[in-house]
Amino acid sequence: MFHDIGEHWYIYVSIPIMAAVIGYITKLVAIRMMFRPLDYVGRKPFGWQGVVPRRAARMASIAVEMMTSQLISPADVVRRLDPERIAKQLAEPLQAVAGDLAREIAEEFQPGLWDSLPDPVRRMLVRRLRSEAPKLTASVLRSVRDNVESVFDLKDMVVTNLVRDKALLNRIFTEAGDREFRFIAHSGLFFGALIGVVQTVAWALFKQPLIMPLFGAITGWFTDWLALKMIFFPTEPTRYFGLFTWQGLFLKRRDEVSVAYATLIADEIITPRKVIEAVLHGPLSDRLFAMIQREVQHVVSRQVGPARPLVLLAVGSVRYQRMKHLIAERALELMPETLVHIEDYARDTMDIRNVLIDKMRELSAEEFRGLLRPAFQQDEWILITVGAVLGFAVGEIQSLVLEHLAR
Repeated sequence: MFHDIGEHWYIYVSIPIMAAVIGYITKLVAIRMMFRPLDYVGRKPFGWQGVVPRRAARMASIAVEMMTSQLISPADVVRRLDPERIAKQLAEPLQAVAGDLAREIAEEFQPGLWDSLPDPVRRMLVRRLRSEAPKLTASVLRSVRDNVESVFDLKDMVVTNLVRDKALLNRIFTEAGDREFRFIAHSGLFFGALIGVVQTVAWALFKQPLIMPLFGAITGWFTDWLALKMIFFPTEPTRYFGLFTWQGLFLKRRDEVSVAYATLIADEIITPRKVIEAVLHGPLSDRLFAMIQREVQHVVSRQVGPARPLVLLAVGSVRYQRMKHLIAERALELMPETLVHIEDYARDTMDIRNVLIDKMRELSAEEFRGLLRPAFQQDEWILITVGAVLGFAVGEIQSLVLEHLAR
């Protein structure tokens, strides 16, 4: 045996090196397969789609459940907004479209009516509409703020955006766990080399070709399993064998992870624009329309006042109700255009980033681990199995090479 080692020393030196390479490569491939490709590539069943994108709806639901149950609520998103201040900021863009809105409503009920009205009457109607628009906006926003749960489905908004944008879903996990994924890859080198030393001894003793693929599979499987455990466990610093102290890397980087996670959520997911879109077009938008319609009815009734019987006589009660409905519809249509003017104010006032950071600091270690753990928990066996299969395949190649060199 020692004679063989002396004669073929380069073979024995290559074994732990190859084991380290196997450990590293299998980690890189397994991590990539967790997130890439975004869409299915190949022909079923011979193809692949990243584990997270393939299960986008479930992964998004898990991430959102954690986010909305323990970190942020719809009330947290809108409660700081001041309806009166927003109304003032929207006054100018709303007043700019008041003339067109007045013309459209008049033409709806009697073509040519607007053009036939005297200029003083038209100016008076536009002035009234301009004066009422900011008040109507403030009133609607107060109702939204006070009844936010009834018109804004935060969970649906986040899940819809994440399922639609799988790359963004990946980023929740990859940016929060960037160092953890690098650790998984680099740990493959260290643990693979250690297993390679044992593999070298086994090869020297038995010279069995099956040793290489078996150890390759063990290297791929064990190093994946151990790296995943070292990321999340233990939750508190723990001393082992009296030699070193270890804490799960994800927990150890808690402050850094909190900032990265909160920044991504605030900049890409719970943004003023997406909140506005969700309120206007989400599953609860009908309730918002009903709310706007109630406010419009109050405004119209107040403006018509004592003349209401004459108006009803002139346009008919059905058309009168249709007029109020039309005003409400147009108000809803104009909202996306006008609310763009308050995005900067809303972003600064909502302050989602700092709200999330503060809430994340209050989480227990177990709860905090739940931010990234769902990406692996139910499907980590896939990552580990991929590592084992790749390790076996590379080990088989290694065995053939060693047999060839030994001749």
